[in-house]
Amino acid sequence: MPLVRPMGKGLFEVRTSLSNGTVARVLFCFHDGPIYALQGCIKKAQKTPAGDLQLARQRKKEVENG
Repeated sequence: MPLVRPMGKGLFEVRTSLSNGTVARVLFCFHDGPIYALQGCIKKAQKTPAGDLQLARQRKKEVENG
């Protein structure tokens, strides 16, 4: 998989493997130029947790609405 992938509707995920083998993800978006980190998580399953994805989408709306 690529290091960064689109998650839909302007939301992106960056992936990294930490030195101890743990997999971490940061969900982010762009708005009027800057990049906003919206949510970070340690993944325990292959799929991004629905709660983390929902929280990132909610925060993205807050960023867009000021």
